[in-house]
Amino acid sequence: MRTVVLTCLMSMSGLTAFGTALAQEPKSARNYPPEFADAKAHVYKTVGDVKLSLYVFAPEGHAATDHRPAIVFFFGGGWRNGSPTQFEHQCRYLASRGMVAITADYRVSSRHDVKAVDCVRDAKSAIRWVRGHAAELGVDPDKIVASGGSAGGHIAACTATLQEFDEESEDRAISSAPNALVLFNPAVSFGPSASSRTELSAEQFAERTGVDPLRISPAHHVRPNLPPTLILIGTNDFLIAGNREFTDKMKAAGNRCELDLYADQSHGFFNYGRGGNEFFRKTLTSADHFLASLGYVQGPPTVETFFGK
Repeated sequence: MRTVVLTCLMSMSGLTAFGTALAQEPKSARNYPPEFADAKAHVYKTVGDVKLSLYVFAPEGHAATDHRPAIVFFFGGGWRNGSPTQFEHQCRYLASRGMVAITADYRVSSRHDVKAVDCVRDAKSAIRWVRGHAAELGVDPDKIVASGGSAGGHIAACTATLQEFDEESEDRAISSAPNALVLFNPAVSFGPSASSRTELSAEQFAERTGVDPLRISPAHHVRPNLPPTLILIGTNDFLIAGNREFTDKMKAAGNRCELDLYADQSHGFFNYGRGGNEFFRKTLTSADHFLASLGYVQGPPTVETFFGK
């Protein structure tokens, strides 16, 4: 029986690799439904009786007439669980830097009985909605960043790389592809060169993803003219091989792709509240430098000032 190497599926204990990583994340990353006193919620998609929202953190004094870059974060959790609260601190910081910062809800298996491909569809819908409502949000439709961690990094990468899984009911004249990617230890390859914790049959993997896994494997859809990309990952992460593969393919295709490595760090190292926030600050500073290189923020990073020493 043909097998595929997993980057994010069932371990021998019955937990997913992403689920194991999630258990190490701060409790705030699992708070659901989210509540933000300083963000405005917008329903971007309705599926049956499920309403999915984007939580928008705006810069001080922001107006709909502004034309600012935006970033959309997708939480991690192995497509099974998680919460938009995971990236609220990154959102507040980037709003202070002049961006419209958004943390997105999307369907997951524990709450909505969906497959990974449905998570991909929701991510595409979110990017399309932001672009389609740019005038309302005060956003530059040509400066939209997709971001996320782990499984959220996977679906963010899918918005840039995959040319299918757009919802038929949506206006496809509005692109669901972002203009840049900032990915925190993402799952970007479901091919045989990616590291794994175990192997399952192709049929078992397809049952978890909802489609042939390679159809939603970003590394297998790399082509020229993809958005500039920053990947932030620890060298001890079980997803590191797949990230190296993706980076190599991006560069070979002529795309900008920076692999920002953090020695001896494991999955989820970047989360707020972990390890005294050392790597939360370092990764956010790196992301700031990357965004500045694109002209999306101005001046040097202010992470230390914003969060305090």
